Amino acid sequence: MKIYESEINDGIGELVKSTASVAYCSEAVQADAFKVPVNIADKCFAENKDQIDLFYLESVLVSTGWNKNDDVFDPKETWAARATPEDKPFNYMHDEKDIIGHITGNSVVDFEGNVMAEEQDPPSEFNILTTAVIYKEWSDVDQRQRIQKILAEIEEGQWFVSMECLFPNFDYALVDGEGGTRVVPREESSAFLTKHLRSYGGSGKYEDYRVGRLLRNLSFSGKGLVSKPANPRSVILEGNRFFDESEAQILTISSTKENDMSDVDKQIDDLRTELAEAKAANEVLKEKVVAEQQAEFESKIQALEGIASEAQAKLDEKSGECETLAQSLTEAQETIVAKEKDAKEKEEAMKEMKKKADMMKRKAQLEETGLDSEAVASALDSFDEVGEEAFEAVVAMLKKQAEATMPPELKEAIEKKKKEKDAKAEEEVDSAEAGEEALDQVEPVEEVAIAELDEQEDPAESLRSVASEWLGSVLQTLPKQNK
Repeated sequence: MKIYESEINDGIGELVKSTASVAYCSEAVQADAFKVPVNIADKCFAENKDQIDLFYLESVLVSTGWNKNDDVFDPKETWAARATPEDKPFNYMHDEKDIIGHITGNSVVDFEGNVMAEEQDPPSEFNILTTAVIYKEWSDVDQRQRIQKILAEIEEGQWFVSMECLFPNFDYALVDGEGGTRVVPREESSAFLTKHLRSYGGSGKYEDYRVGRLLRNLSFSGKGLVSKPANPRSVILEGNRFFDESEAQILTISSTKENDMSDVDKQIDDLRTELAEAKAANEVLKEKVVAEQQAEFESKIQALEGIASEAQAKLDEKSGECETLAQSLTEAQETIVAKEKDAKEKEEAMKEMKKKADMMKRKAQLEETGLDSEAVASALDSFDEVGEEAFEAVVAMLKKQAEATMPPELKEAIEKKKKEKDAKAEEEVDSAEAGEEALDQVEPVEEVAIAELDEQEDPAESLRSVASEWLGSVLQTLPKQNK
């Protein structure tokens, strides 16, 4: 089949080349010589009737007119191909290697079932009826059982007969909204209509016209037994609409403007122009819709960006507040640390002052026991970690020891001096003379006491020595404790 440039440009060139045949299905029905009209039975069963090893089938091959698949069988073309099915193979599921029978004959009948004479002119409407046989007996047991199962299913209406029709070329059949028919020859200038045919993926329409494929030079090449098709559209049984090329107007679409065009040609050209304008308007509308959608998207994006900006500003504000709070917290912590340090320093200073006061107090207490300066200094270092109660106990014992070993004259002199000191402390307003008289009175006593001590080989020194030795032994046995 010739392929035109416009079909190649439309991307259907290979599809047109590879689909130069059409398969038509009709229900497989067992033929019965007693049920088939006499004028058909003579033809169908003239030579091989009543064979026990044959199963007889009859089916409608094709009907003239415009069928449901938008393929058009013109009466003249179909009449010329009426004898081509005879003696062709009958296979299983269109498998040419699985032959199960053959076609025995065909007849042309009208839609009432009456056989038409071969010599008459082609009628406007008719069917081609074909008969065939399936081989029932086989030497192969599996094949025989398989065929018996298929025959039983045929009787139950589960199988169809599919006839394949070959055609080397086609033209275009057009029907307008008012039922007017036209034929457009398929050539370079009209090949743009191919893409609108349903057989090649089109809608079956071109503007206000319905477009069909008008098959040329038909030849029925064989018959196949096929399972019931899942898609009912592939079953062509009846319902063809009338279409007769002899009653249709023949249109020629010229590729140049120099040729005269008929009114219909001009109408088609105008329709093509309108289609182009409609496509252009559609593109404009599409661009407008796209622009509106783009504007709407941009508006939504701006709104979302505004929301995001506000959220970011709030986030920045909160972040600033958090930084301020963190800085205040840091300053507060530094102030607390400084105050704690200052308090600690003051506490240490107070402890140091208290320690010095306690040392001065202890020094005074030790001096009252009669120890010399070296003994007092040694005792203070030793009593540094001794508790107050223990220290007072030691001082009491030192005093008691000193009193026990002190000469009576010294003890009396010390006691007297102590009383004088106490009296002096109680007298807030004494005159200098009174003080001098008091000192004059005390000095002789002290001198006497000291003289007496000198005569007794310095008993105070002896007392200090004894006290220091005793204090050393006490310090060695006294347990250490915190103040």
